[in-house]
Amino acid sequence: MTAIRETLMRALSGTTGPSSDFDFGGAPAPAEVALRPAGVLAAFDAADGRLVLTKRASSLRHHPGQIALPGGKVDPGDADEVAAALREAHEEVGLDPARVEVLGTMPPHRTITGFAMTPVLALIHGPFIPIPEAGEVEEVFTVPFAHVADPASYHIEGRIWRGARRDYYVAPWGPYYIWGATARVLHSLATRISTRLSA
Repeated sequence: MTAIRETLMRALSGTTGPSSDFDFGGAPAPAEVALRPAGVLAAFDAADGRLVLTKRASSLRHHPGQIALPGGKVDPGDADEVAAALREAHEEVGLDPARVEVLGTMPPHRTITGFAMTPVLALIHGPFIPIPEAGEVEEVFTVPFAHVADPASYHIEGRIWRGARRDYYVAPWGPYYIWGATARVLHSLATRISTRLSA
């Protein structure tokens, strides 16, 4: 537990600059607009370092079947992005906030859907049995810390979207195709970990 916590804390002390879904060019970023705040929880098991991820329900209108970190937009009742991430994780996967140790946040990631998505790094203490939210989450699974933390796990792919090529990071794990904003945020974390470990 101590090694994982120390590694994440060192990563939080590093910098990677802001990230966005428009990092690789292709379709230009839209003009400056007010982005909606959101928080996502990158929660690692304190005992073995495995990261909790979700597979969104295939029936959802937005991003069906995609792999995501638990989280969502900041609601009026949320104090901030951290509170939103904790609330959403409780709703989506049944994670009790009392079991979560928040370590800190990384810079917001600008999504193509108009959100400023703040990644919240955290540890889960004690046993956690996920409860997927019906109609929202199809599956909850975990990925080893070594896969998440290694920059070599990530590579760039692309597709044509709205008439222009859009490139993005992917970090497949078994049957799970981790890509887009989730992979971009995790790649930023892996870069920070790699940089701090080699310093």
